[in-house]
Amino acid sequence: MTGYVALLRGINVGPTTRLPMQDLRMLLEGIGGTGVRTHLQSGNALFDHDRADPVALADELEKAIRGEFGRDVPCVVREAAGLRTVIERNPFDMTGVNPARFLVTFLSGPVEPDRIAGLDPADFAPDDFRPGEREIYVHCPDGVQKTRLSHAFWEKRLGLTATARNWNTVTKLAAMAGG
Repeated sequence: MTGYVALLRGINVGPTTRLPMQDLRMLLEGIGGTGVRTHLQSGNALFDHDRADPVALADELEKAIRGEFGRDVPCVVREAAGLRTVIERNPFDMTGVNPARFLVTFLSGPVEPDRIAGLDPADFAPDDFRPGEREIYVHCPDGVQKTRLSHAFWEKRLGLTATARNWNTVTKLAAMAGG
């Protein structure tokens, strides 16, 4: 069995995006997940599965949500143990950084350097970003609601599914995963 984290985008941010965490747990169990547990009400779930293909698990979860609720909800599934690596590879010095204003944008695939080439971080100031392997680290000192470096920006630029979590959530999920 492998431990995974499922990160759903846009859950419970308005009346039309409601997905109770009990239903998410049920859906994950329905696709073969075990030991399912959720964090917050925003589409964060940890689970175990005997399949070793996070992309296939994300697709299966998206299909289950579409079938049960009739909505398209983008999902990124990653190995839970990899959350520790995401934390360790954070290229920012976190001294004085408000973790609620620091995002990790998780991507459905690897960052291709040619798709980021030409992006000048100065064009997004005071926000700043650094690419990881399959994530983008984004510091938004004036708040995450105001940033132009949103999941939609990265999806368009990289051609991948993207969903962001603040640093507090990333570190909590890693702790829940045992990392």
